[in-house]
Amino acid sequence: MQNFRDQGVPRAPRAASTKTLGDEAEAKVLRHLQQAGLRLVARNFRSPGRGGGEIDLIMREPDGTLVFVEVRQRSRARHGEAADTVDWRKRRRIVFAARHFLLRWGAEPPCRFDVVAWDGALDDDAATALRWIRAAFDASG
Repeated sequence: MQNFRDQGVPRAPRAASTKTLGDEAEAKVLRHLQQAGLRLVARNFRSPGRGGGEIDLIMREPDGTLVFVEVRQRSRARHGEAADTVDWRKRRRIVFAARHFLLRWGAEPPCRFDVVAWDGALDDDAATALRWIRAAFDASG
């Protein structure tokens, strides 16, 4: 049995995976934050263990504040906005990972938890699609 490739029939293009879209959104957000004066400390930091969490971006403000950034992307608002997906479970895992990350530091710097949401297609202009929520939640979740 011949497949479509053997017959010269082109295949339909595959839709980008959620992981690919997330990585692209994260790269765009990183560029935006760097343009705003923040410096990258770590990317995709994972805490160990099954109950651990991941922090998309760990940035540093010029004043020394450590910023733990959760990046969310949604191309359509059919099920709510991107920022709405950071529920209490996700916040708890981010805080857990942040605490683990801070074990490496001698003295704990000022910290905050930001959410950067990209609502719309990734080729949309950042000025309209990106929403940066500073201090979106605190360590109590």
